[in-house]
Amino acid sequence: MRALNPVMALVAAMAIACTAPASKKTAGEKTGALPETKVERFGMVTGLKPGQVVCYKQLHAAVWPAVKQKITECNIRNYSIYLKEIDGEPYLFSYWEYVGTDFTADMKKMAADSTTQRWWKETAPTQLPLPDAAAKGETWSRMEEVFHQD
Repeated sequence: MRALNPVMALVAAMAIACTAPASKKTAGEKTGALPETKVERFGMVTGLKPGQVVCYKQLHAAVWPAVKQKITECNIRNYSIYLKEIDGEPYLFSYWEYVGTDFTADMKKMAADSTTQRWWKETAPTQLPLPDAAAKGETWSRMEEVFHQD
């Protein structure tokens, strides 16, 4: 396992992630006319194993349609994954927004999906979890949001 180096700590501190939900009103909404849309933002980080950058990029250049559909069905929007090399080591940063009302149920639904499970078996060998995630048997470490502007 790699220790979180100072450069990575700075990236994590500067990256946008969510710890508290935000709410928005749609354009033109009048008070009481429509319910607010609750958006919870997530920033996550993980490492990539040496030599796996090309494989990871190839997998994500052709994400299976059923996996993308399940992400949408589970109320995840605006999902992006970024790659950054720091001190010669590759790291991934993901950002996404959750717009549902039952996060736990939606994540269980995604985890129970057989196609998503097969996808994760394809991507897992390329990833190198940070120590905090590995200690919990997870791949991605959630980051703390320190700034957001709509």
